[in-house]
Formats: sequence, structure tokens, C-alpha cells
Amino acid sequence: MQPIRIIHTSDWHLGQYFMGQSRQAEHAKLIDWLAAEIVRHKVDVVLIAGDLFDSASPPSYARELYSRLILTVRDAGAQLVLLGGNHDSVSVLNESRDLLRALETTVVAAVAEDISEQLVTLRNSAGEAAATLCAIPYIRPHEVQRSRAGQSAEDKQRSLQQAIAEHYNELFKAAKEFNKNLPVIMTGHLTTIGATVSESVREIYVGSLQAFPASSFPPADYVALGHIHRPQRVGSSEHIRYSGSPIPLAFDEAGQQKQMNLLTFNSGAATIESLPVPCFRRLASIHGSLATLPDKLADFVATGIQETAQSMDSQPAGSIADLFGDVGESPSIAVPAETTTNSVDGDLTLTPWLEIVVEQDEYLSDLQSPIQAMLEGYDLEVLRIRRLRKAGAQALQQQSMETLDELDVAEVFERRLALEPLDEDDKNTLVGLHASLVESLKSADDDHGEPSGQSPNKPLAN
Repeated sequence: MQPIRIIHTSDWHLGQYFMGQSRQAEHAKLIDWLAAEIVRHKVDVVLIAGDLFDSASPPSYARELYSRLILTVRDAGAQLVLLGGNHDSVSVLNESRDLLRALETTVVAAVAEDISEQLVTLRNSAGEAAATLCAIPYIRPHEVQRSRAGQSAEDKQRSLQQAIAEHYNELFKAAKEFNKNLPVIMTGHLTTIGATVSESVREIYVGSLQAFPASSFPPADYVALGHIHRPQRVGSSEHIRYSGSPIPLAFDEAGQQKQMNLLTFNSGAATIESLPVPCFRRLASIHGSLATLPDKLADFVATGIQETAQSMDSQPAGSIADLFGDVGESPSIAVPAETTTNSVDGDLTLTPWLEIVVEQDEYLSDLQSPIQAMLEGYDLEVLRIRRLRKAGAQALQQQSMETLDELDVAEVFERRLALEPLDEDDKNTLVGLHASLVESLKSADDDHGEPSGQSPNKPLAN
């Protein structure tokens, strides 16, 4: 039997508004890069383990990217499996599920009543059944357990953990009977004990399940996890892994080397390789006093120039056109002109986004003016300026001095939303609706000839 090659990725968060900024250009470049990797490594299956979208109500351009991803993977010759995450709406993913089967795409948005619907046969390039996938999305508590009156928080946590473990074991047993002697791959969208999270990860199972123990997974050949944005193994288990998000979704992820996992099954245990994802836009949190920040900004710009040169030298020759032919002749993988330049090589042509953290003892009423002066001559965009908060009572005093100038629209909304007694799904829905409203207002400004974003050489917005 021929080997089967599978790319494991997760947490794309299509439609994310990063401090009010769209990630559309980065995701478009990411899709181009993925298409090239599928062809280069002769990949048979692409598996996305949850959080395809950033919200339950994704904006229209995010849905367009979703469609383009599906068509691009199909045209590159790979089967695509999409799993629902805690950010995804079950109804949004299910609305096109039946249609997508015709495009070699399997969508599993939620736990099915008939578990056979969560068993997927994965085939190699020869069309042979080469592995069985237990397609397990984000599990909502009501899908696997019934609430009982009088349960304590500890009882609910133990009950949910047991119900999730039973679902995994039931599917594993069914998979072994479904395709005997084939490797079994399982997925999951949850937090496991010991996983390292980042500030962009919104916790799930709040109040009922903090983390799922890795020992509760059945003895599958590989467990492809999503939800945690930092790529990592779970404990000492080589075969239980988070692929991490393919682009940084918060400033504290900016220093991570983003990746996808490439699995090869060839008559035995899987070999696992990391596919480093190029950086399409630099993100950085720059700390310093007003006296030291100019030098740090200059160092940041110089480092970017050096990294771009090294990236261009180290990447293999080729482009989308080299791999697929003239993409202009194939509407399904045609790319907007503004996102095509060297997209396979991951060149850093998109304007870097910065967070400036001012380490200053005294309170300053105006931070924008001196920082704006530092940006003159640089192609940089500052998304957030904040002071370094101090510990204890000083921190409370500092926070009381915080003004709306230091927050963007999304942060104001999310801070207000945090005060409401809503569950996580409802909050995610409201965040998505708010982002869509902000985008529609920006589009209205554009229609009237007004700028919707900040120019690096213009005053920062209040």
C-alpha cells in the first residue's frame, strides 16, 4: 500500500479583527502557501481541527476565504476535513456540508447522534483506504451528558470529563471495527492538562472542565488537537499534538514559529514533521521609555529587513504559477492581485503591526504625540499604546487613569461584555455581531471616500 500524507492544522480564525484590523490579507497568503505545500509534499489530506472562523457570525469576506480554501485544497489534489471549534457556529458550518461533499470536503460541526457520521476514511493518492479518522469536534456539554440537579461544580467537572472520555472510546472502538488493521487518527478541540496557552485563547468548559487528561485518550496512532495556539506535544506523548494557529493571533504569539504538522503513515507508526509557516505580517510588542523607544523601533525595522532578505534566500525557488501553471486560467485558485506577490515565499510586504508599551514612572497625559513623531519615515502601524501597569495599589491607580485613547473599539466592547452573566457561546456570538457592525461602518466610510484605517504618517485615532 502506498503511504498517506496528512497535514494537521487548526485555529485559522478566519474573520478575526485584531484590535479592529482585518487579517484578510494574511489569510489569503496563507491559503496560497498551503496550496504550494500540498503539491510540494504530495499531501493526500488536510485536517483542520476546529476554529475555522473567529466568531459564530463571520463577516462575508471570511466566508469567501473559507470557500476559497476549500476550492484551493481540492484543486491542489487533497481531501479536506473540517472540524467545528468553540468559536464556530454549528449551523453556519452545516449549511454547506452536503454541498461540500462533492468537493472532497468533509465537515463535522458537532457531535452526531449516529457516531458513524464521525468516522471518515482517509485515502492515499492511489485511492486506497489508508487510515480511519475519528472526527471529533469541540464537544458541547449538552451533546454528551445530561445535567442533574444538585451536582456540585466538582461533580459536573468529573461527569463531563467522563462523558468526553466515553465518546472518544466509543468512536475508537467503532473505528477499529470499521476499517480493521488501518491506523486510527483522532481529533479534538479542547484544553489538555499541561498545555501552554496564550492571551488569544478563550477558555472553554468554564466552570465545568478545566482540562482533559491526556491519559483519557484511547491508544490512537495520532491525536490531532486544536484550541491551543502554541504548537506543542502533550506531555511526553509524541503522537498527541497541537499544531497551533498558523498565524499569530495576539501580540504574545508574535515570537512563535508558527507551523503545521505533516504526518506520513507507511506500514507502521506515523513519522511527524513540522512545516514552518512563513510570517506574512510582523507583529511585535515593543517596551521602553520615551527615551529608549526610538532606538528599539530602529532595531525592529533593521531586523525586519534582515529577516526578509534571509527568507528570500532560504525559500525554495518557485511560485504558485510554477506549481499549478498559470493561476489566471483557474478561477478556483485565482488570487487577488494585492495578495499575490511572493506569497509562497512569505515575504514581509504587509505593514507591521505594533503594540507600544511605555515604561514610564510618571503619568503622561499625551503619549500619542511623541510616539507619532518616532514613527515618521517608518512603514509601521501602531495598533495599541499602553503604559506598563504596576503591581498592587499603584496598578489600580494607573488603571483609573486609563482613557479611551488607550483602547480600541473591540476592547471597550469586550470589557463591557465581560460584566454580563452570559455563557461563552453567547459572548462569542455577540463579539462576532459587533465585529460585523464595525466592518459595515468602515465600509460605509470607504463608500464616502473617508479612510477606514490609520496611516503610519497620520495622527493615531482617538
